[in-house]
Amino acid sequence: MRPEDLIGRALEVAAGSDPDDVPVGAVVVDSAGRELAVAANRREADGDPTAHAEILALRAAAAVHGDGWRLGGCTLAVTLEPCTMCAGAAVLARVDRIVFGAWEPRTGAVGSLWDVVRDRRLTHRPEVAGGVRDAECSELLLAWFRSGRGGREGEAGVP
Repeated sequence: MRPEDLIGRALEVAAGSDPDDVPVGAVVVDSAGRELAVAANRREADGDPTAHAEILALRAAAAVHGDGWRLGGCTLAVTLEPCTMCAGAAVLARVDRIVFGAWEPRTGAVGSLWDVVRDRRLTHRPEVAGGVRDAECSELLLAWFRSGRGGREGEAGVP
């Protein structure tokens, strides 16, 4: 699948986020482009600091992919640049590619603040396409924060 299409699907998922959670959507597809899992952020809804869209999508994809926890051949697409936890999880899951929309200069770990996924000391380094449909992804986040639903300064995506 084209990166633009993957981010389009992730935007659809983000648009359906719980209103209390930062609207981030993630999708995992296999090498044939078959959708394995989608998820939106659920930190607030679940009271779980690890319930980021990427983590939830990777867990669900691993359950259906057929190679245990390994997601070789798969792509993780997400509307916001993954944080260190999510970037690390993608590396550990052995995804082949990460595609993301909006850059996150405060917490991004796929090129902005850190570059966890391309650290030469790691044994697995996925291909990365960043800034895909950046304006659309950024606007979704900005609109959510402008609505007053955000307001927790210092969180990912908080201006």
